[in-house]
Amino acid sequence: MERITSFTPAFDKRNPDPNKDYGIGSVTMRMIVKGKKGAIQFTVLTGWYLPNVQKEIDAKPRQFSNSRGADVGYHALEPQYEGQAQISESCEYLDGKPCYYDGSGLRAEEWFSILISEGSDRIWQMLEEDYIERFGQDEANS
Repeated sequence: MERITSFTPAFDKRNPDPNKDYGIGSVTMRMIVKGKKGAIQFTVLTGWYLPNVQKEIDAKPRQFSNSRGADVGYHALEPQYEGQAQISESCEYLDGKPCYYDGSGLRAEEWFSILISEGSDRIWQMLEEDYIERFGQDEANS
């Protein structure tokens, strides 16, 4: 299985026009295990903002950490349950093929605690275990 780590940049897309206001976002980290049958991902919101946004955040009292697990989910070539809708015609994690996706923020909170206490090696192991549980062994991995 292929291991992919990617980082999506932070953004500041605030606009006084509510129809054009997309807010702010921190860098997003994704750890992905990709096989022949699909992909499993763990997404973390890092809490790393653009410098101008970080200054605003630092000026306010904090009530929680900005870093947190956001999602544990799968990208599948085929529906995983009856009625599951295709979310993309061209999924970057499925080599441009159509994608069926679902994920859990609650699992991501659990996984984030594991990342903090046990590190990335344990997360890679969990991603691979989830892949096998959902998709089975790929022929080359049997």
